[in-house]
Amino acid sequence: MPDLVDLGPAGERLLAVAAGVGDDQLDDPTPCEGRTVGQLAQHLVGLTQAFRAAAEKDFGAFTDTTPDASGWPDVEPGWREALGEHVPWLVAAWREPAAWEGMTRAGGVDLPGQVGGLVALDEVVLHGWDLARSTGQSYDCDDATAEACLAFVGGFDEAGTPGLFGPAVDVGPGASSFERLLARSGRDPRWSPA
Repeated sequence: MPDLVDLGPAGERLLAVAAGVGDDQLDDPTPCEGRTVGQLAQHLVGLTQAFRAAAEKDFGAFTDTTPDASGWPDVEPGWREALGEHVPWLVAAWREPAAWEGMTRAGGVDLPGQVGGLVALDEVVLHGWDLARSTGQSYDCDDATAEACLAFVGGFDEAGTPGLFGPAVDVGPGASSFERLLARSGRDPRWSPA
């Protein structure tokens, strides 16, 4: 059985950030090029449902739908409440050892359960930071979570992977694990809204 990574701390951080997002910020820019805070929030609602289904191997609409190349959906009323429901379900689903075993599916792609869990963690952490940064909030990530995500992201091309990560950003020596994760995923740890 693979080592399990707990999504709980990242989920708690995401919910705390979501609670601090003002309705007047939903049209603001994010580090995700061309995406607004509202679109990012709705994307998080969708991905928490999809990766819960992937953990439970409940294949269907949530696991089989490929990401929409035209963009992310606009924010819907009740997105905070939806995250408040879906994040704990996501965390609980990935606390089950069976979620990390065998094969699963996400975004229409079959992948090992262990990879699916790391993708879910990576999505929650990076987009949690995106949401925090876009709305002037702080975001802390423990070293164990950052290192797990960094090991996953490190398997991709530093030049970037279209649809997933931009080109890696140089952060220099002395950067924390989390800063290195952000940089490796194509995010500038110093990014701020214009």
